[in-house]
Amino acid sequence: MKAYPLQLTLPIATHVFGGQLIKTRLGKAGLPDGRVAETWEVSDVDGKIATVKNGELAGMSLRELAQRYPEELVGPGWRGPHFPLLTKFIDGSGMLPVHLHANDETAQRLEQQPNGKTEAWHILWAAEGATCLAGVKPGVSRAQLRSALLAEEYDAVMHRLPVRTGDTFYIPGGMLHAFGPDTLIYEIEQTSDIQQHAMPWRMEDGSEISRAEQEKNIDALLDELRPELTTAPQPGLVIEESPHFSRRVCCAGPYFALERWRFSSDNDYTFRGAQIISNLGDPLTLKAAGESLTLGRAESCLLPAALRRVTFCGAGEMLVGYVPDLARDIIEPLRARGYSEKETGRLGDVQDTLR
Repeated sequence: MKAYPLQLTLPIATHVFGGQLIKTRLGKAGLPDGRVAETWEVSDVDGKIATVKNGELAGMSLRELAQRYPEELVGPGWRGPHFPLLTKFIDGSGMLPVHLHANDETAQRLEQQPNGKTEAWHILWAAEGATCLAGVKPGVSRAQLRSALLAEEYDAVMHRLPVRTGDTFYIPGGMLHAFGPDTLIYEIEQTSDIQQHAMPWRMEDGSEISRAEQEKNIDALLDELRPELTTAPQPGLVIEESPHFSRRVCCAGPYFALERWRFSSDNDYTFRGAQIISNLGDPLTLKAAGESLTLGRAESCLLPAALRRVTFCGAGEMLVGYVPDLARDIIEPLRARGYSEKETGRLGDVQDTLR
């Protein structure tokens, strides 16, 4: 495999909760007129598999690359049915459905899927007073939860949390959740599109569903629910690499880590596994393997593992997503900067590694 920064095609979802925030607030170019709920920046999900747009590998799908060149694309020793990460910009101009995604065990047992979907939301913008729903209140029985979901009385049984620009929420598979309205996020997650939701309408177009179908959906949701799960907004942990370069570790777990970088001069970066780069600022130029690529505002690219080194030119701000070695990439660097196990543990599922 020839390793170079890969630009990918952009699947788009027009779900009913979307608007124009990805275009107007992020400044992402090339989007269609009308409602845009999600742009799938890097996707190997069936039905929305991205294809390489640039260079020698143009025309190959991400699925083809993952299966043909697993170690060169993802990292040494990696094997899997698909590329392991999915990233999106999501416009929550309206309220997303109250829903959940199965974890790995439940997805394999009940959905006949290879994995579930743990995800995280990095809040790019939220209006004053914006909130989300995440997790079930303690002591709520299955019958009480079912009744409340059917009645759309979500606050009676779910935690409502403040949503503020810059925070990150880690949402494990099996946690009931929703966000919006007036929220714009970057989401990183396991590659999956499975979900169960509780709403009396279809996410795609807002059309009503029958009471019998809604009850069936809620019963399936309750079978996949992990009511013990909780979350809280986190500001992230900052690593000052130099006076010109800072990394904010937003979240971390066995499936993914997400960082937000700011730098004011050229920055050389070496890495071991695939990296997803999403530009949050002015046009950003990358140089690697003798090639140069410029990402516009809110554009993304995929750096294959075999590339190993890239230079980010000038000043910039971006999100970096990857599959971490938790000890090497997260715990040890944060411990070296004086962060406690408690602080590091709040980033997501890292407790087993800490022990």
